[in-house]
Amino acid sequence: MAVALVSISTAPPSSRPNPLVHCPSSAFKGNVETLKASPCHISSLKLHSKTCFRERRQLVVLSKAASSSSPSSSALAPQGNVRFRLDNLGPQPGAKKKPKRKGRGIAAGQGNSCGFGMRGQKSRSGPGVKRGFEGGQMPLYRRIPKLRGIAGGMHAGLPKYVPVNLKDIEAAGFKEGEEVSLETLTKKGLINPSGRERKLPLKILGTGELSVKLNVKARSFSSSAKEKLEAAGCSLTVLPGRKKWVKPSVAKNLARAEEYFAKKRAAAAEEPASA
Repeated sequence: MAVALVSISTAPPSSRPNPLVHCPSSAFKGNVETLKASPCHISSLKLHSKTCFRERRQLVVLSKAASSSSPSSSALAPQGNVRFRLDNLGPQPGAKKKPKRKGRGIAAGQGNSCGFGMRGQKSRSGPGVKRGFEGGQMPLYRRIPKLRGIAGGMHAGLPKYVPVNLKDIEAAGFKEGEEVSLETLTKKGLINPSGRERKLPLKILGTGELSVKLNVKARSFSSSAKEKLEAAGCSLTVLPGRKKWVKPSVAKNLARAEEYFAKKRAAAAEEPASA
């Protein structure tokens, strides 16, 4: 803690006459003898302080980036710990790159036409040409062959059914007389359709054998599955599909055509009987 000793002296000022001021080089033009020192009427204040001064430490921020930087940047930055100051703040070496100034004359470094050629659409300002355009000829993305089906982006490769084999139905543990459909197979955990498959119908395939008489309901059956199911004594039910929407005028023409061909088939069936 600082301790200050203050002594106040109220002694009268000294009456000793001050010597005359002689300034031969001064520009003063008055009488120098009349100049006297004016006495000070303020009591003198003497301070005697004994203070324990603490050492003032400066806050120094050191940068270790110079020591861990690449060899290329170490040549530019000082080695070791570097104190951050206003004169050495800046981006890392190589972080800023001078942009290329095109079309600013030969002295810019890109030549007279700055890399765009003399004439043509690609040398003009504006959007230019679209990607893949080859001047009107058949472009490359149309010349090369495409994969068939879903691999080539065609709709024909998408699945149309949820397939289930006979061996999977046998392993599911259906009892005799039970119904096999899309709903029962989902409850058994045999299939788990998600996304687009939730709207697809069921199709039974013929891989494996079936030893239980079941009532199978599906949209489609493969030929081998149909033979094996009929041999096992199962009842097959073909579910109707969703009818494709057609214009009313087209539906009328289809009905007329079906009626016409039905009459022709009936007439063809009557001719051998009459003969």
